[in-house]
Amino acid sequence: MHTCGEPTRIVTKGYPKLQGTLLEQRRQAKEQYDDLRRRLMLEPRGHADMYGAILIQETELVSSNEADIGVLFCHCEGYSQMCGHGTIALGRFLVDTDDLAIFPRRRHLRFNAADRTVSLNLHAPCGLVRVIIPTISDGSKADGSRPVSFISVPSFATALGRSLPIKEKDAWLALSKKGPPHAVTIDIAYGGAFYALVSVEELGLQDGLQDLDLDTMKKIAMVIKQTVIETYPDLCQHQSLSPDQCGLYSVIITDKRNSRPSQETVGAELGLCLFADGQIDRSPTGSGVTARVAAAYGAGERKTTDRWTYHSLVSHANNGSGAFIASIAKEVTVTTAAGNTTPAVTVSVEGLAFYLGKSSFISERQDPLRHGFLL
Repeated sequence: MHTCGEPTRIVTKGYPKLQGTLLEQRRQAKEQYDDLRRRLMLEPRGHADMYGAILIQETELVSSNEADIGVLFCHCEGYSQMCGHGTIALGRFLVDTDDLAIFPRRRHLRFNAADRTVSLNLHAPCGLVRVIIPTISDGSKADGSRPVSFISVPSFATALGRSLPIKEKDAWLALSKKGPPHAVTIDIAYGGAFYALVSVEELGLQDGLQDLDLDTMKKIAMVIKQTVIETYPDLCQHQSLSPDQCGLYSVIITDKRNSRPSQETVGAELGLCLFADGQIDRSPTGSGVTARVAAAYGAGERKTTDRWTYHSLVSHANNGSGAFIASIAKEVTVTTAAGNTTPAVTVSVEGLAFYLGKSSFISERQDPLRHGFLL
């Protein structure tokens, strides 16, 4: 499936059964079965920007009836805490499937006949994500013409307007004859994963996210990412989260000048998300949108009633088709074990996902490239 051009390869059968909590299962997947991730994500079966979702039928939240199914998100570098575009795709797929081996709790989903939607609780590594899927009149299949939405885990900013020193020069020299600034101003926010947010103005991009040299932008984003990791590791974690849920995932370059609002929204932003080791998200990045809403809320720039349009390079180039719409669902408080509190919000994000096809992959022992590769 794809969401605004960003793929989600959904693994439905053939993956080994994992044990323990969802985070323990992810650890087991990393330690014992990472060759399967590589085979599914990398060339020749995948590519550098492939994304995947491994369905997990049994987790601790499924056992307690809080969740309907679990998922492990993966990509070419490894595994992620949350994936908004993948959640939107999964919402549609899980309503459409009638295979109880793939989704044992399919018949337990809650159908609202009044607005023709089904509610699904997804257990992601970041926590419980509530997904609302529009359906046909009897609730048996998803209505692909209407957007799927999800309500995020509690999200918050850990740094606003923080100065980040820049030492690496090579990437900036390709962008500007003047070389890099001594520092750029960034925000860091959590939306199911941690994101560093930097504006085009801070990078000296006078034309915004227009006619970009993407290879150069990748280099700059990776410089920023590594500098954040080295300079502000404490801002990419929170006491309410386990160590497995912390760490900087992505850099998003934001452009508030070159975008158009969708209908019934009060503003718009364009963004370029570079995650993992420089993968470019074709979609507006669901958990990144959540982090951006949380940062805007923390800065006092977003009302709880505001609906905002978030564009990626793909939706921007296609007259807004594929943009995500986001709004604050609820103001909440995150409380740590020590009793400390952090103001936060849950965020509603909506978008459309579409089917691409079905594949069965094989791996021959004598194939020297069976484990995958990247150029």
